[in-house]
Amino acid sequence: MAHQGRRPAKGSGKGSPAHRGRAAGGGSRQGKPAPRRSPRAEKVVFDAPAAAPEEPRTFRLGAVPGATPGKWIDTWKRRLPQVGLELVAIEVAGQRDALDDLGAALVRLPLDDDALHVIALYDEVPVVITSTDSHLLAADELTAADLDGEVVLPLSDGVLGPLDLPGTAPARVGPLSTADAIATAATGVGVVIVPMSLARLHHRKDVDHRILADGPVSTVALAWPRDRTTPDVETFVGIVRGRTANSSR
Repeated sequence: MAHQGRRPAKGSGKGSPAHRGRAAGGGSRQGKPAPRRSPRAEKVVFDAPAAAPEEPRTFRLGAVPGATPGKWIDTWKRRLPQVGLELVAIEVAGQRDALDDLGAALVRLPLDDDALHVIALYDEVPVVITSTDSHLLAADELTAADLDGEVVLPLSDGVLGPLDLPGTAPARVGPLSTADAIATAATGVGVVIVPMSLARLHHRKDVDHRILADGPVSTVALAWPRDRTTPDVETFVGIVRGRTANSSR
C-alpha cells in the first residue's frame, strides 16, 4: 500500500512530548504545573471588652403638693429599670432651696431664678371648696360675683397669690394651712379657694367644690439647676415631653 511504512510526524503521536504535555497540563503550558494559590488568611477575632457596669444611682424628683407625676414615674421605671427614682415631697414655700438637693422638681410658678431651667407643663384651674350644704353648690360653675358676701379663708400655704375678690367678707381668723382651712369650711364658716388638685388631695365627705371660672390659674412646671443638666435629667425631660425611648433629644 502507498501509505505503508510511513511514521507519524515527530511530536504528533501518543508517546510524543507534546502529547504528554497536553495530557498533563493542557494547552500551551507544555506540562508546567498550575500556580499554587496562596492559602486564605485566617480571620482573627478579638474579644470585645465587656461593658463596664453602671454605677448604682438614684434620680431624686421633687414634687409640690397636688403635682401628679405618676405616669412619668411609671415610664421611667420601664425605660430605666436600673436607675432608681426617689419621689421627694417639697413645699411651695421652700421649692427653690429644695432644688439644690434634687435632680429636678415639679414646682409651681412663679419661680424666677436665672440659675434654673424651667419648663411650664400645665395650668390648673381654681376651685371654691365649701360645705356640702352650701347654696354655692347649686351652680355647676362659679364666678367671683357669686362669692359676694362670702368669707374666703386665708391660707398660710396658698399658691394662687393675692385674690382679687372685692365683694368677699374679711375672715376673722389668721392664715391656716390648706388642710385646716378646708376642715373649717366644712363647718360652714367660709370657703377655700385652691387649685383643683389640692381640692382632690384634701378631699373630705363633708365638702365639695366648684370651678371658679374667672379665678387665677396655677401653673405647674418642671425645674432643675442649669449647671446640673445630667443625662438622667435629660431623660426625664424627654419623658415629660412625650418622647419615646428612640427619640433624639
